[in-house]
Amino acid sequence: MTDGDQQRGEQSATGVDRPRPRRRWPLWVALGLVLAVLTCGVPAVLVIGLVGDAVGRPAGTPSDDAATAAARQLGQRMTAQLDRQAAALLRGDRPGFLAVAEPAARAGLTHRYAVLRALRVTVWRPESDGLPTRVNGRPGEWRLPVTVEYCFVVPGCTPSTVVLGTRWREAGEQPRLVAVEESRSRPAGTRPWEVSDLAVAVGKRTVVATTPALRRKLPGLLAEAEAAARVADLYAVDASPPDRYLIFYAGRTEWQRWYGGGRPKWTAGYAVGVGGGHHDVVLNAGSLSPTGVDDLLRHELTHAASLPDGGYANKGAWWLVEGLAEYAGADGQPVSHYEGLAEVRKLVRGGWNGRLDDLAPADDAADDRVGGSYGVGYLAVRHLVDRYGEQRVLDFFKAVVHDDRSFDEASDQAFGEQWSTLHDDCVGYVRAVAA
Repeated sequence: MTDGDQQRGEQSATGVDRPRPRRRWPLWVALGLVLAVLTCGVPAVLVIGLVGDAVGRPAGTPSDDAATAAARQLGQRMTAQLDRQAAALLRGDRPGFLAVAEPAARAGLTHRYAVLRALRVTVWRPESDGLPTRVNGRPGEWRLPVTVEYCFVVPGCTPSTVVLGTRWREAGEQPRLVAVEESRSRPAGTRPWEVSDLAVAVGKRTVVATTPALRRKLPGLLAEAEAAARVADLYAVDASPPDRYLIFYAGRTEWQRWYGGGRPKWTAGYAVGVGGGHHDVVLNAGSLSPTGVDDLLRHELTHAASLPDGGYANKGAWWLVEGLAEYAGADGQPVSHYEGLAEVRKLVRGGWNGRLDDLAPADDAADDRVGGSYGVGYLAVRHLVDRYGEQRVLDFFKAVVHDDRSFDEASDQAFGEQWSTLHDDCVGYVRAVAA
């Protein structure tokens, strides 16, 4: 789900990262929506200084042009090596993939090759627009930031992107790869396939990956993910669901490391935008009961299906984003069976101000406050669906979340009603259910 992928206090003009609760688990669920520029965010390694700095000379000297030309030629030889490596990866040639690297780098690259092949990589396009820069204290060693476009399983997908730092040693006409540095680009951060060995299961609509230690969970997770995808597909607001949903099942260590970690303690899962319209989903193995995965997957995959590529700017739309995901997670069950009703009652009776646009819980909120917030969002969306039908609610969602229209304009467009009136109707319904 994308509770705003990085809504954990990083609300920005392009998105948010808030948590989303789930019943039956000791922890709640947080969703990560990429807000910021999903085209990779901030590079893990920046080109430092001016061209003169890059080659160890002051900018503005007569030798600048020659130095720049030499650095550019070196960068071109590096990218040519990366192109050779990419071609080897895609054709399944491990020796060719390792051939561009120094011996010390090959162990790490062997792991990366295995993981990318297990994920059925179909596109791997490294590019660099910058110049290589010298690595301080390492004569003959250079650093080059590289943007990689990649796809898994589907050859014709719109690629996701990641920025990687690469380090090289000069070696005649063919520089040698010394290391590939871990991505720290925002908002997504380090991808699981960069830092972990993975066991992978591939279905018709989903790809599920976890650590080798949790491999036994894969058959059940894949079956539940495939069922959840059929539900989530219905909530793609542009009628174009993701080509594949990519789901990572994280152990304790991986939960703290994948995509930058640092989620609120009550988080059980989140979705994070990785570019190309894709949102990866992460589940916290330590917080899920054996029977608590199905509705969580429906919730999170609905975020992946419904959210825009770059996140959403309107902080007051949190209830709508989470409410739609909760509605999908409930999968048609009667309101009386919704597991968060007790938390809703506590919130409503505990002095809630009655504003839907002020529901998002803080990262340090108590579990019942988080559960109540998600529950109110669910009930508000449920009321709108009961009154107008799913399609018109999706039209409303698209206008607010994708097109950044005001609630007033979106309500008039989708429902032909003033939002102030509908807002009060939704709040009245929530209070009636909580009575």
